[in-house]
Amino acid sequence: MRQSFKQNIMKSSFLTLFLLAAFCLASAQTGSNSLVLKDILEGKYSPRGSEEMRPTSDPEYFTRLSSDRKAVLKCAYRTGATVDTLFHADRARETHLDKIDGYEINSTGTRILVYTDSESIYRRSWKARFYEYDTRRNYLKPLTEQDGKIMFPTFSPDGRMCAFVRDNNIFLKKFDYDTESQITKDGEAGKIINGATDWVYEEEFSTAKLMSWSADSRFLAFVKTDESQVPLYRFQEFDGSLYPGFYSYKYPKPGENNSVVAVYAYDTEAKTTRKMEVPLDADGYIPEIRFTENIDQLAVMTLNRHQNRFDLYFANPKSTVCKLILRDEDKYYIDSDWIRDIRFTKDKFLYVSEKSGFSHIYLYSINGVLQKQLTSGDWDVTAFYGYNAVTGTAYFQAAAESPLRREVYKVDEKGVKTKLSTQAGNNSAAFGGGFKYFTNRFSNAETPSVITLCDANGKTVRTIADNAALADLLKTVSLPKKEFFTFKIPSGETLNGWIIKPADFEPSRQYPLLMVQYSGPDSQTVLDRYEMDWCNYLANQGFIIAAVDGRGTGARGAEFRKQTYLKLGIMESDDQAAAAKYLGSQPFIDASRIAIWGWSFGGYNVLMSLSRGGGVFKAGVAIAPVTDWRFYDSVYTERFMRTPQENESGYNAASPLALAGNLQGKLLLIHGTADDNVHFQNTMYYARRLEDLGKQFDMQIYPDKNHSILGRETRRHLYTRVIDFLEENL
Repeated sequence: MRQSFKQNIMKSSFLTLFLLAAFCLASAQTGSNSLVLKDILEGKYSPRGSEEMRPTSDPEYFTRLSSDRKAVLKCAYRTGATVDTLFHADRARETHLDKIDGYEINSTGTRILVYTDSESIYRRSWKARFYEYDTRRNYLKPLTEQDGKIMFPTFSPDGRMCAFVRDNNIFLKKFDYDTESQITKDGEAGKIINGATDWVYEEEFSTAKLMSWSADSRFLAFVKTDESQVPLYRFQEFDGSLYPGFYSYKYPKPGENNSVVAVYAYDTEAKTTRKMEVPLDADGYIPEIRFTENIDQLAVMTLNRHQNRFDLYFANPKSTVCKLILRDEDKYYIDSDWIRDIRFTKDKFLYVSEKSGFSHIYLYSINGVLQKQLTSGDWDVTAFYGYNAVTGTAYFQAAAESPLRREVYKVDEKGVKTKLSTQAGNNSAAFGGGFKYFTNRFSNAETPSVITLCDANGKTVRTIADNAALADLLKTVSLPKKEFFTFKIPSGETLNGWIIKPADFEPSRQYPLLMVQYSGPDSQTVLDRYEMDWCNYLANQGFIIAAVDGRGTGARGAEFRKQTYLKLGIMESDDQAAAAKYLGSQPFIDASRIAIWGWSFGGYNVLMSLSRGGGVFKAGVAIAPVTDWRFYDSVYTERFMRTPQENESGYNAASPLALAGNLQGKLLLIHGTADDNVHFQNTMYYARRLEDLGKQFDMQIYPDKNHSILGRETRRHLYTRVIDFLEENL
């Protein structure tokens, strides 16, 4: 049908206005006042931190690596000024190094170990080429005469010896005689590990080294790990070869064989090795060993396989006899993080337990007699920084004012608690030698990190990094607004959440919603802290972003965080669905356009939520997800679920693979093929299940990327893929 002249003019006018609006929008998105994804991912809006400040025996000074990575510097806490150069690569005699990756200093300051060519193995383990520097002679040479990289060099307390691990065996270097001897000879890849740990200890107990020196430097204690009966896991490496090879390592899955561990002590004088008589279950764990200040007390910390019983033994390295000092039992499980934080003095020790229903600090005599509960209340200690034996003062972080915030405190042996941090938000501390100073790192939702040096009473001595330039930069960009909220779920419990609205938010408009979450045991996404990531960019593209911490998350007491025991994924997915319904009832959110996103446990909960959410989610993005807990590692999974043999119904109910038939909504699966943590197997089995069911889905695979899927361009690719998926489906 022929249109009139007037209609053509109107059509042309509308086209002109549309193009003008589009031009203005494009200009706003690329101008100086807009958030650009590339800038966010490359750290333009990331706060500046501070260099590592390593305490020395003198509480007035710390050491650090120079910015050009050539020197080890001694600096004053109060001013930050460099007062001495302890090592410089350009000035050392005999051996020349262009730069160093790091250093270790012995107790007397006479020797410094510097290292180069460091190579990551797993999350916490690494190896490197180490060099011994004699500060008295300005002389640098390789630590060992044998070629190759070593792990975990550990000075003796007197500074005259150093133990290290090479090829699963322990070696001893005596500096006075310039000799190297081999302490263990049975180390073998895939079978016996001495001094270091296996994959699952490193991942789930956060420890890669299990060696400790006695205070008199006579005994070196270590854990011997026998992983010969642990099943082997392999994944293919796509390195460009015509016939790609495989990477193999020992990985225990739920109900399968774990490594067998035992404790030994090497006598440097008698040159003998003795096995400690630790009363450990055949499949039990030793997540930590540490000599106390008493030379006949090697503290051996053990857990049973269920991880609901913690025993602290004192082993005598001469007699090998072990004495039970402390037992802590829990109807659910013991939080193994607190085991590593036990602090010993000559006549007492401090331990954080949840036996009151909240995490609190307890003071014991060295013989295991409870002397006092130092902290109490319906709130959690969230980090234990240490104990000053001279003043009888313990230092810690807590969520005493709100689960969303963190404060730094000290408490004396009478139980008098003093807050050291001054600003409301998230505060964390790192204390210097003698607890005379500490650095406090503060941020909240509106304030980038501010790092200050404080004295023992919390008074600011100097500002290390104020990030004022970043704060000024943020004032020039259109920032999405973050707001905190609470709501009740059908069980009657109240959950915490935050919501991010676009900078140009219009209350009368309905927006699509993306829910981001992790949801794993004792985790927290909803915290009053500064964050700037891809979600902030997405918000300014016309999305509402929200996060809700469901049942099982942290800083709300043991019962709240442990109620998911034996039934992972049920409450977590129910709570995300309830949150989606609550948010969908808000007038500015379109309830028909809600998506959920998560990585690792968060990715697992995306799949559970899409299968158990009753269709409330239109789409989901699951990155590196567990798809059945039978595929994950033994220590983590059994801590919360026990074994499949003991809890078959719990495993079935918690399995996205078993629930795939109920999946509703569009799905994007993302995984790296070299993920040593959550194996690519999870996504492959789930994809095959969806194919068998005739369910369509999207997938993005990253060859040879591990669980973190790292790399600047890789991350840009990943988040661009996610954003494209969300824009297409919402």
